[in-house]
Amino acid sequence: MKILVLSSVYPRFDADTEVPWLRISLRELKKNNCEAVLLAPAYKGLKSHSIDGIPVYRFRYAPASLEFLTHDEGAPSKISKNPFLQLLAIPYIISGSIKALFLCLKLKPEIMHVHWPFPHAFMAYFAAFFCKIPVVLNFHGAELLLVKKKKWIKPILKIFIKKANLIFANSSFTAKKIKEIFNREVEISPYGTTLGVCTKRDKLAFQSKFKVLFVGRHIERKGIEYLIKAAASLDSAKFEIRIAGQGDLTEKLKKQATKDAPEQVVFLGKLSTEDLEREYKNADCFILPAIIDFKGDTEGLGVVLIEAAQYGLPIIASDVGGIPDVVIDKKTGLLIPEKNPDAIATAIKELSENEELRKSLVLGANEHIEQNFSWGKIVERQVAVYQGLLY
Repeated sequence: MKILVLSSVYPRFDADTEVPWLRISLRELKKNNCEAVLLAPAYKGLKSHSIDGIPVYRFRYAPASLEFLTHDEGAPSKISKNPFLQLLAIPYIISGSIKALFLCLKLKPEIMHVHWPFPHAFMAYFAAFFCKIPVVLNFHGAELLLVKKKKWIKPILKIFIKKANLIFANSSFTAKKIKEIFNREVEISPYGTTLGVCTKRDKLAFQSKFKVLFVGRHIERKGIEYLIKAAASLDSAKFEIRIAGQGDLTEKLKKQATKDAPEQVVFLGKLSTEDLEREYKNADCFILPAIIDFKGDTEGLGVVLIEAAQYGLPIIASDVGGIPDVVIDKKTGLLIPEKNPDAIATAIKELSENEELRKSLVLGANEHIEQNFSWGKIVERQVAVYQGLLY
């Protein structure tokens, strides 16, 4: 089975860390006898290439110096900072549509799988019109946020959703948002871990300080400011909050920590895969204090929670977005209300004081992740759905 995958972003070189989950999913498709090829925009003149033996076709949409609409940071964020970048959208869609048609005529794929349907469904439907190929749309949440910001996008997305042969969503939360636009069947297709083989902790008893790990971009919807506020009420001799990653809010958050919790909070910066794995192994619990930000954006799924569970860490996370797909309160982790430093601090203390609870949550999470978020089962279901479209 030959699949043409459309995406706004894909690794530009072997060590590139962009969308690791998509890279893994294509490798897994290959293992399942699916021949996947990828279509993505060029980045500063980047030519077509291959990664992991998978062809990556790049379409040019502007002079090389202007081809930075995607990669490194989402296009919506770049456009919000520089509205003139919206002018690149027209050549982006036109060039991508022509390239998609060319590849369909040349490679004759049996299915087109489209990630981030706005605007990539334009490209897919243009090619599908001429080549009569089924179109699968895969929503991740960001494109649905645009509906709130730009009302004219909703009727376009409604047409896309209605017309698609199949709809994938990364979580039940995203699926619900899709159905609010047009009520139809949606297949849940989440991600698995992106960190390779995870070595679980040998024991759940901690040594001196109880180490709480956060991993993610330093942006509003991650809720890091509330974690720092919670840290201020924790005893620095007993607790340590370790914050990995970076982002637009890093310096602001460092100033907050210096003022409110200088002895409790440690900023780790952007970590290599090896250093990140070391942090997972040395932590005593994992936290994702996500919130619904001022734009209405929140976690579509929270893949870091899956990674933390696979490292054998008990989890604390906010009850927002797609997080409850992973964290079932008192069974696979502790769910807390968003924007609530007191609830964060209470949950951290509860885990530190109750080893039996930690063991129970880790066991429950292991079973839940294995059943619902292992790459083998995710891609097996995906291939079965593909086959249902064709046969």
